[in-house]
Amino acid sequence: MRTATVHRATAETAIDVTVNLDGTGCYANETGIGFLDHMLDQLARHSLIDLEVKVAGDLHIDGHHTTEDAGLAIGQAFAKALGDKRGIRRYGEALSPMDETLTRIALDISGRPWLVWNATFTVQSLGTLQTEMIEHFFHSFAQEAGITLHVDLLHGHNNHHIAESLFKGLARALRMAVEIDPRKADAVPSTKGVL
Repeated sequence: MRTATVHRATAETAIDVTVNLDGTGCYANETGIGFLDHMLDQLARHSLIDLEVKVAGDLHIDGHHTTEDAGLAIGQAFAKALGDKRGIRRYGEALSPMDETLTRIALDISGRPWLVWNATFTVQSLGTLQTEMIEHFFHSFAQEAGITLHVDLLHGHNNHHIAESLFKGLARALRMAVEIDPRKADAVPSTKGVL
C-alpha cells in the first residue's frame, strides 16, 4: 500500500495528514474551515485516495495559514506516498463539468513543481474560505507534491460550482496519474530513470 503520514507544526498551525493512494476515497477532514473541508472531501472521494487532514490553525487571524499549510502538508504526504514513482501512469487530465461550469485540469507528476492558473472568482469568500486562497492551496500542494499542474476555468459563473469543479477535476486527474500502469509496473516513467 502506498501510504504516508505527515505531521507539520509551526507557530501558526499544527497539521496531521494521512493519505492512501490505493484507497477507496474515504475521508475525515477537519481544518476548521467548512468550505475547505468540503473541497478536501471532494478531492478524496473523486480521486479514490483516502485522505485524513486534521488542522489546528490560527483562525482567529484568518484562514490563510490553515489553507496554505494544509496544501503543503497534503503535498508532502502525496510525495512521500509516491516514493520513487515506480509504475505510475504519471500524467493525468480531467474535464470537470458542474452545471454551467466547466474546468480543465492537466498534470504531470514530474518532480518539477509548477502551477499555471487560469481561473477567477467574483466573490471574496465561500463560507469562511477566502476564494484567493484556492489558488494558493493548489500552488502549495503542487509545490510539495512535485507536480506540474495546469488549471483552466473554461466557463462558469457560480463561484461554488467553480471551486467544486476545480477540486473534482484535480481529484480525477490525480486518480489517473497515480494509478499503476500494468504495462510498466516495474519502471519509473521517464527516460531519465528517475522522477
